[in-house]
This record gives sequence, C-alpha cells and structure tokens, in this order.
Amino acid sequence: MTAELRKVIGRIMRAPEGFLDAAQLDEARKARRSFMGKALAMGAGVASTVASSALAQDGDKAILNLPTHSTSLGLPVAATGYGMPSQWEKNLQRRESPGLTRVTQASVSFTPLQGLFGIITPSGLHFERHHQGWHDIDPSGHRLMINGLVQEERVFTMDDLMRLPSVSRIHFIECGANTGAEWGNVALPTVQYTHGMLSCSEFTGVLLSTLLEMCGVDKKKGKYVLAEGADGSSMTRTISMERALDDVIVAWAMNGEMLRPENGYPLRLVVPGVQGVSWVKYLRRIEVGDERYDTKDETIHYIDMMPNGMHRQYTSVQECKSVITTPSGGQVLMDKGFYNITGLAWSGRGKIKRVDVSVDGGRNWRSARLETPILSKALSRFNIDWVWDGSPTIIQSRAIDETGYVQPKLNQLRAVRGTKSIYHNNAIQSWKIDSNGEVSNVQVS
Repeated sequence: MTAELRKVIGRIMRAPEGFLDAAQLDEARKARRSFMGKALAMGAGVASTVASSALAQDGDKAILNLPTHSTSLGLPVAATGYGMPSQWEKNLQRRESPGLTRVTQASVSFTPLQGLFGIITPSGLHFERHHQGWHDIDPSGHRLMINGLVQEERVFTMDDLMRLPSVSRIHFIECGANTGAEWGNVALPTVQYTHGMLSCSEFTGVLLSTLLEMCGVDKKKGKYVLAEGADGSSMTRTISMERALDDVIVAWAMNGEMLRPENGYPLRLVVPGVQGVSWVKYLRRIEVGDERYDTKDETIHYIDMMPNGMHRQYTSVQECKSVITTPSGGQVLMDKGFYNITGLAWSGRGKIKRVDVSVDGGRNWRSARLETPILSKALSRFNIDWVWDGSPTIIQSRAIDETGYVQPKLNQLRAVRGTKSIYHNNAIQSWKIDSNGEVSNVQVS
C-alpha cells in the first residue's frame, strides 16, 4: 500500500468505540469517497480480502496502458446462449461439507453468503438439501393430485397449473439445521458453512389456497394438509390448514425462470417462514386431513432435542436471526481504517424491524441501516460504517422483528434448549478479528 493511500486511511481513523457520531460520519464519508477514488485509480480494493491482482500491484501503469480488451473486438452477442458468470468469479460456488453425510445424494451444498450482495440468491448458488438425490423430471409427464377431505379430487398437469392466476413473491428459505453444528462448540470456519443453508429468491406459482378452493376443501373437517414429493425418499410434511390457506405457493418458477432441477423442477411447495424441509420439492400430491400425519420426517427427524431428553415436534417456524457476512470467518482485513460491515437478517414471523451491531463483543450496540426492500419473510440487507483501529475485537449482529422478538444470545438459547440439539439455532453469531486482520469463528455466551 502506498504512503498516499495510508494517509487517506489515517484521516478516517477516529471514534474510539469504532462508530461515528454525526459530524465524524460526514467527515468519514468525504474521506471514504476520496479513499475509494484513489483505491480504484490504483486498482486496490477496499474489500475485506487481501488484494493479489497485478492491477493492484502496478495500478498506475495499468490505467495508462490500454489492455487488449480496450483495443479489439469482443465476443459476439449470445455467444454462450445462456449467460454464465465471469471466469474471474469461478471460486464463488456452493460447496458441500466433507463427511457431513454417508452419501452425497443425501447431503447439503452451502450458499456462499460471504460473496453475495443485496437479498436475492442467484439460482446457481441456491443451497441444496437432498434426502435421496435430485432429478430432472420431464414436466409433460408430471402431475399434481389433490385428494382427501375435498368435494372433488383432482389431478393437474403442469399446463393446467400454469393457466391459473399466479403470484410472484420474494421469500427466504432456511434449512432447520442451519447453524446446527454450532450448538455445542465452534465447529465451522466460515459463514458459508455456519449459515449457508439459507437462500432468498423470487418464487412464482399459484397459491395453494386457489387449488384447494377449486377442489372444494372441507374447511370444517380439514385441519391439515399433507405435502408429498416425487423423489425417492417420498418426502412428506404436515402443514396446518390455516397456513395452507394463507401464503403457501405451488411454485414452478424461481428468479424469473423455471425452477432448477436441484431446487425441485418442475414443481415445488413454497411455505414462507417455515423450515426448508416443508418446502417439498418435486411436489406430486396434496392430501387434506383432519389431524397431523406424523410421517417419518416429522416424528423421528426434524425434531428438537430438549435438555430433559424429550423431543419437541412440529416446531417449523424459523425464528428471527441475523449474521454479519463481511467481515466474517476466513476473511482478512487489509489494513486499519474504514470498513462497511454488512450482513443479512430474516424472520419467519414477518418483517425485520431493526438490526443492531456491536464491534466490542456485545458491550455496546448501534442500529444498522436496513436497505430496501424490507419484505415479510424475506432476507433484509443491513450495513453500518465502522473504523477499525487495529485492535483485536469481536463483531456481532442482533435482529429484532416486527413482533418484537429479539434474537437471543447463545447462553440464553442454551438455557432453554441445551447443547445437544440440531435444529433452529438462531443465536447471535460472533466473529473475532485479530490484530493481523484475520477473522475467525468464536462463541461468546
């Protein structure tokens, strides 16, 4: 880093607690603009990873000498047919955790939250959870049956469904086991593995309530619906009638295109705010019944182990939660000075109302900026300005939703749930920053 750039960084190092008051914030913004302008001119980034490109090492010459792409023809229009990410972004991938399951067909791939922006997860980076592998099903042969306590049992083709009135809504989906490895001790190094069973997309389809009304659902006797998938594991989940008639979608599209095969093509259930296992993929049947179905995946799996040894069932709602994605585990701060702390917050009970951030291990908190849009049962992006003085510290985020629920500290959650559970860990996540800038996962009770 040049002496000139260090001088710019030095001008914005102030505020002993790391946060800025109104006057300091205005001065920091001016300095930040100057800093970013100089950094971009020299090819040096302000992100929380170590710059390693030739452009960063020799930025002045790079900007004066025109590269080949500035003096020649580029590739033709539609050269690839379906657009793909840049070759320089190939390291940003969803990844499986080695040894997580016995076979990869019943495993998880994690979304790289640390490399995403805004709230929408690209379809190719949407996390996966399979119980017996995924399939690319011919939509022309796929059917959806609705039976049980209805006046008319019906079978729908994909063409039938796509002729009906549709809705498009943005929602998060989170596996109930997300962050599950952290119930005991620190287990995973990066936010991709601690929180990466989380994605947020725009889903398009027909409301389940529309289909149930078409079949003449018995609202007096019908208390629950059973959703069944067409995969080899015959995934089945019970959903309350109240929820089924509310905002559940029978979806065929995600992020403006048809579902990807690994995400349930050609048809899946979208159950906003509820753990991902209820979002049944390859949806083939909806049955209306008068009581819970107690299937294998809701009686012996996806249950909460309580401290007294009892199992708690049907705890489907994903409670209010947040995580800082940058800086986060595995990243390195390039130097002292100004940084934008950013992350995600979500709640299965509605909108995020506020996110607080601490840069001193939870002793002091400041409210972050919530970026728009702020939607119900969707991810919300938060940002806050921070000046790092080079001292070791711990950063955290704490979300509050519109119901008033406050994301708990780890010891508060353990007091109720113990340490041997797997599902529904929504405790505050802590990232430790060492004096050398390295960021690591740490637990703070």
